[in-house]
Amino acid sequence: MTVIITDTGFAADDWTEGFVALSNEDEAANDIKALDLASDVFPENLGNAIANVEFIRIDFPSAADGRGFTIARQLRLMGFKGRLRAKGHVLADQYAMARRSGFDEVEISDELAARQPEDQWQFRSDWQAHDYQNRLRAKATS
Repeated sequence: MTVIITDTGFAADDWTEGFVALSNEDEAANDIKALDLASDVFPENLGNAIANVEFIRIDFPSAADGRGFTIARQLRLMGFKGRLRAKGHVLADQYAMARRSGFDEVEISDELAARQPEDQWQFRSDWQAHDYQNRLRAKATS
């Protein structure tokens, strides 16, 4: 099982449509609603594959692998307005970065949720107010 994390805390997965895996060489059919992207995909190579997609889930194979953050940001800059989920080895400390880069939510395993309970994620849920640049701006004006 998995746990979905949003700004409001832990939740069950409400997506029932499934995902279609897509790599750099693949092209998505027009009727695909949700894509699974690996951490090594190049968003610029997806072209029109994301035009009709409602949901994209990006894999994080390791907490030390930040390529998913870059992919999310590139997808948002390309105009993707759908639901965007980080999946895998994302830590509570990385939640703010996930939200700032364009993710709407994070999907983790039950095991990771047991090691990093909901309160650790909730502590970082006010991601817009507690970023480095805002702290610097506050110091500069005081």
